[in-house]
Amino acid sequence: MEGRVIYFEKSGPANTDVVLRTALKRAEELGIEHVVVATGGETLRKTVNLLAAQKLPLQAIGVTLQAGTWATYGEPQWDILRACEAQGAKVLTVTHGLMGTVESAIVKKFGGLPPMELIAHTYYTFSQGTKVAVEIVLSAVDAGLIPAGVDVVSIAGTGQGADTALVMKAVSSVDFFDLKIRELLCMPR
Repeated sequence: MEGRVIYFEKSGPANTDVVLRTALKRAEELGIEHVVVATGGETLRKTVNLLAAQKLPLQAIGVTLQAGTWATYGEPQWDILRACEAQGAKVLTVTHGLMGTVESAIVKKFGGLPPMELIAHTYYTFSQGTKVAVEIVLSAVDAGLIPAGVDVVSIAGTGQGADTALVMKAVSSVDFFDLKIRELLCMPR
């Protein structure tokens, strides 16, 4: 089997449109039913609009930053997210599975590096989007928005927008080591 990977010279939101078109095309080719998107609002809106324009029967799930990070990174754009929900998307705000848990509070107070953050930083060696793409799928399965064991497309990025897309076997966080990244579609170099 051969596949195509798109590598971006720079990370960030300038890559969003290419990532979305590439990811949705691959989801259609593979018969995937769910696309999970890290979003503050705009990336999910673009995803929902592309799905509607291309008449793709994919369920879009937008996962926002957890509330505990809004003071630093900004609150999600709720008006955009509600409009996406009105078009059939699902929106999830939840604690980040790989970073942002009670373990992170221990590190902040006492130092050290807990196992989950070690795993998160290992994914960062590929890209920030790779770590987030894994994390949002875990969250969506944990919340019951997608079933465990199915292949999904996960879209994430560095800061805002999207620069990373993966095809992966979705699992819940309790089955983390059964997660499989099946295909790398896009990422920054």
